[in-house]
Amino acid sequence: MNQTKPQAGGAHDAPQQVSNWNLPNILTSLRIIFIPLFAWLVLRGDNQHLPWMWAAFGVFVALMITDKLDGDIARARGLVTNFGKIADPIADKALTITAMVCLNAIGAMSVWITVLIVIRELGITLWRMVALRRGVVVPASRGGKIKTALQALGLGMYLCPLPSWLDIPTDIVMWIAVVVTVVTGIQYLVDARKVNN
Repeated sequence: MNQTKPQAGGAHDAPQQVSNWNLPNILTSLRIIFIPLFAWLVLRGDNQHLPWMWAAFGVFVALMITDKLDGDIARARGLVTNFGKIADPIADKALTITAMVCLNAIGAMSVWITVLIVIRELGITLWRMVALRRGVVVPASRGGKIKTALQALGLGMYLCPLPSWLDIPTDIVMWIAVVVTVVTGIQYLVDARKVNN
């Protein structure tokens, strides 16, 4: 996607293509690279060893902050690229799915939550890939961003060694995230039909 303004004068009238080698895309790539470390910390903590769980929580928060930063920087500096539009949501899904699977593995979260969210996320990602092959780039919607924020909040609460009386509020937050995830998934399917038509 062209983000730079065309310059006046002859051959420079055509807008310049934004390079994929920029800070927002680097932050997105780093988020993907650090996912294995995050997974190792969660499994090492096993929901019992507080130092490791706090470390996992810290890495998770840091990675989610990069998600906010890369989008803000890209829009503020005109560095939005097709690569970023695709890689950013993929990085989000990779981190989210990894967190859920690890939380399932240590018995901290119900498996059904992971199943519902993973089916939705992988389905939408597949649709994005098909649309991209047809030359259509599908950016994250407003509802999708709300979904991501709710998932991040819920997962963060599961990762953080909170007092037991916060277990029910944590579950409620995650249930809301699941509902929003399913609803936005349906909306994507409706949009997909419009694209196909």
